Amino acid sequence: MAEWLKRLLKRNREQQAFCTAVVPAAGSSTRMGGQDKILLTLGDVPVLMHTLRALDSCPRIQEIVVVTREDLIVPISQLCREGGFTKIKSVVVGGASRAESVLRGIREASEEAELIAIHDGARPLVSQAVLDEVIRKAEECGAAAPAVPVKDTIKQAVGGIVERTPDRSELFAVQTPQVFDGALIRGALAKALEEGAALTDDCSAVERIGMKVSLTGGDYTNLKITTPEDLVLAEALLEWREKL
Repeated sequence: MAEWLKRLLKRNREQQAFCTAVVPAAGSSTRMGGQDKILLTLGDVPVLMHTLRALDSCPRIQEIVVVTREDLIVPISQLCREGGFTKIKSVVVGGASRAESVLRGIREASEEAELIAIHDGARPLVSQAVLDEVIRKAEECGAAAPAVPVKDTIKQAVGGIVERTPDRSELFAVQTPQVFDGALIRGALAKALEEGAALTDDCSAVERIGMKVSLTGGDYTNLKITTPEDLVLAEALLEWREKL
Protein backbone atom coordinates (compact mmCIF):
# COMPACT_ATOMS: atom_id res chain seq x y z
CA MET A 1 0.00 0.00 0.00
CA ALA A 2 1.29 3.48 -0.87
CA GLU A 3 2.78 5.40 2.07
CA TRP A 4 0.39 8.32 1.60
CA LEU A 5 -2.61 5.96 1.83
CA LYS A 6 -1.25 4.31 4.98
CA ARG A 7 -0.90 7.75 6.57
CA LEU A 8 -4.40 8.70 5.49
CA LEU A 9 -5.91 5.62 7.13
CA LYS A 10 -3.90 5.97 10.35
CA ARG A 11 -4.33 9.71 10.82
CA ASN A 12 -5.94 10.74 14.09
CA ARG A 13 -9.02 12.69 13.04
CA GLU A 14 -8.78 14.89 16.14
CA GLN A 15 -5.31 16.09 15.08
CA GLN A 16 -5.14 18.67 12.33
CA ALA A 17 -2.77 17.77 9.52
CA PHE A 18 0.25 20.04 8.94
CA CYS A 19 -0.40 21.87 5.67
CA THR A 20 2.11 23.74 3.53
CA ALA A 21 0.77 26.17 0.93
CA VAL A 22 2.87 26.34 -2.24
CA VAL A 23 2.21 29.51 -4.24
CA PRO A 24 3.31 29.45 -7.90
CA ALA A 25 4.09 33.02 -8.92
CA ALA A 26 6.58 32.41 -11.71
CA GLY A 27 4.50 32.93 -14.85
CA SER A 28 5.43 35.18 -17.75
CA SER A 29 2.13 37.18 -17.66
CA THR A 30 2.06 37.31 -21.47
CA ARG A 31 -1.73 37.86 -21.55
CA MET A 32 -1.29 40.82 -19.22
CA GLY A 33 0.77 42.63 -21.82
CA GLY A 34 4.07 41.68 -20.24
CA GLN A 35 3.30 43.26 -16.86
CA ASP A 36 3.86 41.00 -13.86
CA LYS A 37 0.25 40.49 -12.76
CA ILE A 38 1.15 39.41 -9.24
CA LEU A 39 2.77 42.81 -8.63
CA LEU A 40 -0.01 44.89 -10.15
CA THR A 41 -2.02 46.96 -7.70
CA LEU A 42 -5.38 45.70 -6.47
CA GLY A 43 -7.05 47.92 -3.90
CA ASP A 44 -3.80 49.84 -3.26
CA VAL A 45 -1.63 46.75 -2.62
CA PRO A 46 -0.05 44.16 -4.97
CA VAL A 47 -2.17 41.22 -6.11
CA LEU A 48 0.22 38.73 -4.50
CA MET A 49 -0.10 40.44 -1.13
CA HIS A 50 -3.86 39.79 -1.11
CA THR A 51 -3.20 36.14 -1.92
CA LEU A 52 -0.61 35.73 0.82
CA ARG A 53 -2.81 37.50 3.37
CA ALA A 54 -5.60 35.00 2.77
CA LEU A 55 -3.26 32.02 3.15
CA ASP A 56 -1.44 33.52 6.14
CA SER A 57 -4.78 34.05 7.90
CA CYS A 58 -5.98 30.47 7.38
CA PRO A 59 -5.76 28.44 10.63
CA ARG A 60 -5.38 25.20 8.66
CA ILE A 61 -2.21 26.37 6.87
CA GLN A 62 1.02 26.21 8.87
CA GLU A 63 3.57 27.52 6.36
CA ILE A 64 3.84 29.09 2.91
CA VAL A 65 6.42 28.63 0.16
CA VAL A 66 6.38 31.12 -2.73
CA VAL A 67 7.84 30.06 -6.08
CA THR A 68 8.77 32.76 -8.57
CA ARG A 69 11.12 33.74 -11.39
CA GLU A 70 14.73 34.50 -10.61
CA ASP A 71 14.32 38.15 -11.58
CA LEU A 72 11.44 38.53 -9.10
CA ILE A 73 13.13 36.96 -6.09
CA VAL A 74 14.20 40.31 -4.63
CA PRO A 75 10.92 42.27 -5.08
CA ILE A 76 8.77 39.36 -3.89
CA SER A 77 11.00 38.69 -0.90
CA GLN A 78 10.70 42.37 -0.03
CA LEU A 79 6.91 42.21 -0.46
CA CYS A 80 6.80 39.25 1.95
CA ARG A 81 8.79 41.19 4.54
CA GLU A 82 6.67 44.31 4.19
CA GLY A 83 3.46 42.30 4.47
CA GLY A 84 4.25 41.19 7.99
CA PHE A 85 3.34 37.59 7.21
CA THR A 86 4.07 35.03 9.90
CA LYS A 87 3.97 31.82 7.85
CA ILE A 88 6.32 32.49 4.92
CA LYS A 89 8.98 29.78 5.04
CA SER A 90 10.85 30.65 1.86
CA VAL A 91 10.78 32.27 -1.58
CA VAL A 92 12.41 30.05 -4.20
CA VAL A 93 13.16 30.13 -7.92
CA GLY A 94 10.80 28.12 -10.11
CA GLY A 95 11.50 25.93 -13.10
CA ALA A 96 10.78 25.91 -16.82
CA SER A 97 7.16 24.78 -16.35
CA ARG A 98 4.44 25.14 -13.76
CA ALA A 99 4.80 21.49 -12.76
CA GLU A 100 8.55 21.88 -12.23
CA SER A 101 8.00 25.10 -10.27
CA VAL A 102 5.39 23.49 -8.03
CA LEU A 103 7.62 20.49 -7.39
CA ARG A 104 10.49 22.78 -6.38
CA GLY A 105 8.12 24.48 -3.95
CA ILE A 106 6.95 21.17 -2.51
CA ARG A 107 10.55 20.13 -1.92
CA GLU A 108 10.98 23.25 0.25
CA ALA A 109 8.13 22.20 2.56
CA SER A 110 8.91 21.10 6.10
CA GLU A 111 9.36 17.38 6.69
CA GLU A 112 6.22 17.24 8.82
CA ALA A 113 4.01 18.59 6.03
CA GLU A 114 1.29 16.01 5.42
CA LEU A 115 -0.77 18.16 3.05
CA ILE A 116 0.28 20.44 0.20
CA ALA A 117 -2.13 23.18 -0.86
CA ILE A 118 -1.16 24.58 -4.27
CA HIS A 119 -2.68 28.02 -4.82
CA ASP A 120 -2.19 30.39 -7.75
CA GLY A 121 -0.45 33.61 -6.76
CA ALA A 122 -2.87 35.42 -9.08
CA ARG A 123 -6.01 34.30 -7.19
CA PRO A 124 -6.14 37.09 -4.59
CA LEU A 125 -9.80 36.81 -3.55
CA VAL A 126 -9.90 33.25 -2.22
CA SER A 127 -12.14 33.08 0.86
CA GLN A 128 -11.50 31.42 4.19
CA ALA A 129 -14.58 29.24 3.61
CA VAL A 130 -13.13 27.86 0.36
CA LEU A 131 -9.75 27.25 2.00
CA ASP A 132 -11.19 25.50 5.03
CA GLU A 133 -13.50 23.18 3.08
CA VAL A 134 -10.96 22.01 0.51
CA ILE A 135 -8.20 21.39 3.07
CA ARG A 136 -10.60 19.41 5.27
CA LYS A 137 -11.68 17.30 2.30
CA ALA A 138 -8.09 16.58 1.23
CA GLU A 139 -7.32 15.54 4.79
CA GLU A 140 -10.11 12.95 4.47
CA CYS A 141 -9.46 11.59 0.97
CA GLY A 142 -5.98 12.66 -0.18
CA ALA A 143 -6.87 14.95 -3.09
CA ALA A 144 -9.41 17.77 -3.38
CA ALA A 145 -10.03 20.96 -5.35
CA PRO A 146 -12.68 23.71 -5.23
CA ALA A 147 -14.89 24.09 -8.29
CA VAL A 148 -17.92 26.00 -9.53
CA PRO A 149 -20.54 24.91 -12.09
CA VAL A 150 -19.93 26.49 -15.50
CA LYS A 151 -22.46 29.18 -16.38
CA ASP A 152 -22.13 29.14 -20.15
CA THR A 153 -23.01 26.40 -22.58
CA ILE A 154 -19.76 24.79 -23.71
CA LYS A 155 -19.15 23.73 -27.31
CA GLN A 156 -16.46 21.30 -28.39
CA ALA A 157 -15.23 22.31 -31.83
CA VAL A 158 -12.57 21.38 -34.36
CA GLY A 159 -11.50 23.89 -37.00
CA GLY A 160 -14.24 26.28 -35.92
CA ILE A 161 -16.97 23.67 -36.44
CA VAL A 162 -19.01 22.45 -33.46
CA GLU A 163 -18.73 18.70 -32.94
CA ARG A 164 -20.65 18.28 -29.70
CA THR A 165 -22.27 20.10 -26.81
CA PRO A 166 -21.34 18.54 -23.45
CA ASP A 167 -24.00 18.34 -20.74
CA ARG A 168 -23.49 21.54 -18.76
CA SER A 169 -24.72 19.91 -15.54
CA GLU A 170 -21.59 17.75 -15.57
CA LEU A 171 -19.10 20.56 -16.20
CA PHE A 172 -17.20 22.42 -13.49
CA ALA A 173 -14.55 25.13 -13.55
CA VAL A 174 -11.80 24.01 -11.20
CA GLN A 175 -10.04 26.60 -9.04
CA THR A 176 -7.24 26.59 -6.49
CA PRO A 177 -6.04 25.77 -3.92
CA GLN A 178 -5.77 22.19 -5.06
CA VAL A 179 -4.82 20.18 -1.99
CA PHE A 180 -3.12 16.80 -1.82
CA ASP A 181 -1.37 14.39 0.46
CA GLY A 182 2.25 15.53 0.28
CA ALA A 183 3.78 12.22 -0.79
CA LEU A 184 1.07 11.68 -3.38
CA ILE A 185 1.49 14.99 -5.23
CA ARG A 186 5.28 14.89 -4.97
CA GLY A 187 5.40 11.47 -6.61
CA ALA A 188 2.71 12.28 -9.19
CA LEU A 189 4.43 15.47 -10.36
CA ALA A 190 7.84 13.81 -10.51
CA LYS A 191 6.37 11.01 -12.64
CA ALA A 192 4.60 13.46 -14.96
CA LEU A 193 7.81 15.44 -15.49
CA GLU A 194 9.83 12.30 -16.07
CA GLU A 195 7.34 11.13 -18.71
CA GLY A 196 6.95 14.56 -20.33
CA ALA A 197 3.22 14.65 -19.66
CA ALA A 198 1.31 17.84 -20.47
CA LEU A 199 -0.57 18.99 -17.37
CA THR A 200 -3.41 21.50 -17.39
CA ASP A 201 -3.46 21.75 -13.60
CA ASP A 202 -2.06 19.97 -10.55
CA CYS A 203 -5.05 17.64 -10.26
CA SER A 204 -4.11 16.26 -13.68
CA ALA A 205 -0.90 14.85 -12.20
CA VAL A 206 -2.71 12.62 -9.73
CA GLU A 207 -5.60 11.85 -12.09
CA ARG A 208 -3.19 10.34 -14.62
CA ILE A 209 -1.98 7.80 -12.05
CA GLY A 210 -5.53 6.75 -11.21
CA MET A 211 -6.22 8.87 -8.11
CA LYS A 212 -9.70 10.31 -7.68
CA VAL A 213 -10.01 14.01 -6.91
CA SER A 214 -12.95 15.20 -4.80
CA LEU A 215 -14.52 18.55 -5.68
CA THR A 216 -15.56 21.01 -2.98
CA GLY A 217 -17.50 24.24 -3.21
CA GLY A 218 -15.65 26.97 -5.02
CA ASP A 219 -16.58 30.63 -5.30
CA TYR A 220 -17.14 32.70 -8.45
CA THR A 221 -15.19 35.53 -6.81
CA ASN A 222 -12.13 33.28 -6.57
CA LEU A 223 -11.07 34.30 -10.06
CA LYS A 224 -7.58 34.04 -11.51
CA ILE A 225 -6.18 37.31 -12.82
CA THR A 226 -4.90 36.56 -16.31
CA THR A 227 -5.96 39.48 -18.53
CA PRO A 228 -6.45 43.23 -17.93
CA GLU A 229 -10.23 42.64 -17.82
CA ASP A 230 -9.75 40.24 -14.90
CA LEU A 231 -8.00 42.93 -12.89
CA VAL A 232 -10.89 45.35 -13.46
CA LEU A 233 -13.35 42.68 -12.33
CA ALA A 234 -11.24 41.84 -9.27
CA GLU A 235 -11.23 45.52 -8.27
CA ALA A 236 -15.03 45.60 -8.46
CA LEU A 237 -15.36 42.35 -6.52
CA LEU A 238 -12.96 43.54 -3.84
CA GLU A 239 -14.93 46.76 -3.39
CA TRP A 240 -18.24 44.83 -3.36
CA ARG A 241 -16.95 42.31 -0.81
CA GLU A 242 -15.69 45.04 1.51
CA LYS A 243 -19.19 46.54 1.61
CA LEU A 244 -20.84 43.28 2.72
